[in-house]
Amino acid sequence: MHEVTLCQNALDIIEQQAKQSGAQRVTGVWLELSTVSCIEKDALHFCFDIVCRDSVAEGAELHVSIVPAQAWCRDCQKTVSVPGLSTGCPHCGSHNLQVDSSDAMQVRQIEIE
Repeated sequence: MHEVTLCQNALDIIEQQAKQSGAQRVTGVWLELSTVSCIEKDALHFCFDIVCRDSVAEGAELHVSIVPAQAWCRDCQKTVSVPGLSTGCPHCGSHNLQVDSSDAMQVRQIEIE
């Protein structure tokens, strides 16, 4: 279950940002998942609650949005957005894509008190 590791990494970022802002508590977190991230939203919510126990983010409301993945089409030499792994290039239809997995999950925003 890689969701636990991802949530721990997200919590590290959240705690760092909260500390820099002098926050006492984090009340909301907005995460963005890539369509090709293979991350289960329900598992992510479950793991987030567990990982955040006894931290500045305990009880924070988690908001998750899904965004298209970015990929490089090797055939038409363009960067494209793809809604899934089995989707071809929207320009040329090729499935010869190199998907950028570095944006699998990103912390987009935190709400603090």
